[in-house]
Amino acid sequence: MKARNNAELLRKLNDVLNEDVTEVYINLRPTKEILVHILERAPNVRKVSCPPSLYPKVSKKIIHALSQMGIQLVPEGYPRGRPRKYDEKTVMAVRRLMEQGVPPKEISSRMGIPLRTVYYMLERAGVGDARKAGY
Repeated sequence: MKARNNAELLRKLNDVLNEDVTEVYINLRPTKEILVHILERAPNVRKVSCPPSLYPKVSKKIIHALSQMGIQLVPEGYPRGRPRKYDEKTVMAVRRLMEQGVPPKEISSRMGIPLRTVYYMLERAGVGDARKAGY
């Protein structure tokens, strides 16, 4: 459940929660008020998750009280930022070609990857500045 503030979150929880819900994700710090609201609307909840950055700010008393009720409060990270365009398999293929002595320009044309991206992948792989290395 994503919201900009506690009031919006409580409104959204009213609409979504019922007795069938067993897991809840909230993007705000789980306060007593929010957790009580969740438990009132969804008594069968067994897992409440929040962003890893907010988890340390949750009171230890709250975490302990929830665990006594059999409810886990866990940090759960959703990927942030722009998704990667090239998967690890593609990056490994670029590295292999480089190790075989294929020049970056040739790797770029073979794999259909922009030359600048090939250089970027090689720099991240620890080759250093591939352009200065004579490629």
